[in-house]
Amino acid sequence: MNLDDCKRLDAQDPLAALRDQFLLPEGVIYLDGNSLGVLPRAAPARIAEVVAKEWGEGLIRSWNTANWFDLPQRLGDKVARLIGAARGEVVCTDSTSINLYKVLFAALSQAKTGSRRVVLSERSNFPTDLYIAESLCRERGFTLKLIEADELPAALTEEVAVLMLTHVNYRTGAMHDMKALTAAAHAAGVLAVWDLAHSAGAVPVALNDSDADYAIGCGYKYLNGGPGSPAFVWVHTRHAGRFEQPLSGWWGHAAPFEFTPHYRPAPGVARYLCGTQPIVALAALECGLDTVLAAERFDGTNGSMAALRTKSLALTDAFIALVEARCPDRFALVTPREHHRRGSQVCLAMSGNGPGAYAIVQALIARGVIGDFRAGDSQMPDILRFGFTPLYLGFEDVWRAVEHLVQVIETEEWQRPEFNRKMAVT
Repeated sequence: MNLDDCKRLDAQDPLAALRDQFLLPEGVIYLDGNSLGVLPRAAPARIAEVVAKEWGEGLIRSWNTANWFDLPQRLGDKVARLIGAARGEVVCTDSTSINLYKVLFAALSQAKTGSRRVVLSERSNFPTDLYIAESLCRERGFTLKLIEADELPAALTEEVAVLMLTHVNYRTGAMHDMKALTAAAHAAGVLAVWDLAHSAGAVPVALNDSDADYAIGCGYKYLNGGPGSPAFVWVHTRHAGRFEQPLSGWWGHAAPFEFTPHYRPAPGVARYLCGTQPIVALAALECGLDTVLAAERFDGTNGSMAALRTKSLALTDAFIALVEARCPDRFALVTPREHHRRGSQVCLAMSGNGPGAYAIVQALIARGVIGDFRAGDSQMPDILRFGFTPLYLGFEDVWRAVEHLVQVIETEEWQRPEFNRKMAVT
């Protein structure tokens, strides 16, 4: 594949026009949408409208006149279209960590106890998930057990109460078979809790078809909701009205404005709300959700993930092929090659786990090719991580990103002192 091939693929790309939905800085190739999505073109004006008109002029009346009150449910219905859920099953609220605390608490309360005192997860799961689970296990008398991904099915024993996994691994880009693992969990009497932070808006998700129990996810990665954007919660209808989550704030009350002294949970997933909702942030998230849902017209069915998934796989295939052709023996591919096991990112390690991963990423960022770095440990290598968002990336972007990578290596630019100084955010 050469530059002309990439330009030809871009000219034939039916999704190419979706790039105009975003405000991308000139000269930047953005390969970090799996950490923070790009600013939607509609967001600045919408945020200004909420601040100046709805808040500034409407004041408190806007809870009714601007329909602020139902934003968590309305946006939840948009998220539902991307994750294989139905209307009324999702709410957008709080952060991923807080939402995980809610659903894991509910799952542990629901789980058959007795000998089932284990929460099972993957060792390389995203740390905040492990921290929340560790805290809850300590508080509730459970044990958090961490194993490797290939050990999961055999570890679903009679000791396990909950299987807690991230659908697409943040370090490797490896994607679990949600339906198969959920079925295996249920066959063993185990509940399945899924984190969709690196899946929603990136890969097809089918929560109801997979018969999952609980799911949470992030609004600021592939959903382009902005830094710190509200997250979302999904609860299967068989659980939604039966179990209470621990943060019983007034927004999750059945009738918040009755102002009664005792808590009465709202029906269904609405009880997973807690405090007053962040309206400006929700307005920004809606702009981000609309950029993803704009791809629906290319699919012919509800949910926009088929066309995006096809392009995502083609972009990541091209990146892998170019890196391996032009940087032979320099990197080891960490992300699975198999399409059914790959998310929407490509992760590389230095061959032989040698030094330089962090500095190479920093040198690329200085050139306008923005990816990120994830530190390893004694069991995992350092990772150069590149996310591919088909809404605004093209094949020429892929070619030019690899060209910059080649130049950084050939000139040994990455060895410059400024690229080897660790910053707070990597």
